[in-house]
Amino acid sequence: MAGERLAKALPGYRKRYAAAERKERSKVLDEFCGITGYHRKYAMVLLKVPADVPVVKERKRRGPTYSAASVRVLEQIWKAADYPWSARLKALLPLWLPWARKHLHNCTAEIEEQLLKMSARQMDRRLAEKKRKLKRHIYGGTKPGTLLKHQIPVRTDNWDVQEPGYCEIDLVSHSGPHASGEFIYSLNLTDIRTQWDETRAIMGKGEAGVVKALDEIRRVLPFSLLAIDSDNGSEFINYHLVRYCDKHGIQFTRGRPYKKNDNAHIEQKNWTHVRRIFGWDRYDTPEQLATMNALYKNELRQMMNLYQPSVKLQSKTRTGSRVTKHYDDAQTPLERLIAAVGTNPATDKLLKRRGKLDPFLLSERIEQKLAELHKQLKK
Repeated sequence: MAGERLAKALPGYRKRYAAAERKERSKVLDEFCGITGYHRKYAMVLLKVPADVPVVKERKRRGPTYSAASVRVLEQIWKAADYPWSARLKALLPLWLPWARKHLHNCTAEIEEQLLKMSARQMDRRLAEKKRKLKRHIYGGTKPGTLLKHQIPVRTDNWDVQEPGYCEIDLVSHSGPHASGEFIYSLNLTDIRTQWDETRAIMGKGEAGVVKALDEIRRVLPFSLLAIDSDNGSEFINYHLVRYCDKHGIQFTRGRPYKKNDNAHIEQKNWTHVRRIFGWDRYDTPEQLATMNALYKNELRQMMNLYQPSVKLQSKTRTGSRVTKHYDDAQTPLERLIAAVGTNPATDKLLKRRGKLDPFLLSERIEQKLAELHKQLKK
């Protein structure tokens, strides 16, 4: 019994319950529980209230706003986009939904409308169970260098720049459970202003190999490389890289030793653009090196810079022991680049390329190449 029926019947049951003897009260309670389906303890609480106390009507609960079909489509897009968190997922939906009609047979106009209205918090709730299964840990494997530190200044500001070209760089090791012998590293570069990311795989962390990979990255960037900031590893603190930066007019600075937060942008990209994709396996063959670079130069570069939105920390507010972080709106690196430099031949070319690229096919090709890499591991 709910709502109006309960409001009409409850006062009568309360009067009968209050006036009855102990044995009769049990019968009234049985009757009331039989009609309402309430537990006896809860029914006793209701009936002990005086009869003249008004009955509070049961609150009507709102039914689900989003259908199960819309959540399934959301899960499929979330998986194809490599599991972005909710703010980024909401931002990428307008880019992915036109292609979803082609790849997902259950993606109707009604479902698209529901997904575009869904808030980031709602997406978190709907995907919470699946997210719990994807948690992993991270580790690193490079050591501090000691050469030329007096010639490479420590970066003392936070590089709050308004133009692209100021970048952080780092190496991610693919040594597996042990770091003996020669194995592959990923040289990762991210731009502070636009979050544009470029990565190359190199065999070992020799000085010449790092410079060669950085030069290749510099040539494909859609903006001029103006400055780099690294940690204190010997792969960066060396004469080869200093001479290269001097030759090309690139400012070269380093973070404080053992202060990873000085390079927070690249540390975050090491996780999203390298570790989450390639995991913690050991890669140490030329065949694996070629496969990784085929991904870095093509599908991963296009997916991360053209289709994957990111957010940037704007400020922190401390209230007692609690710190609240404030982020800007999620945007793709391409959108941030256009906001920074406007339209030019480079950005126009990238926009045309994105208009022709199918993100679902990109995702499939990435999975195919990763499967090929895993086969190579078993040989």
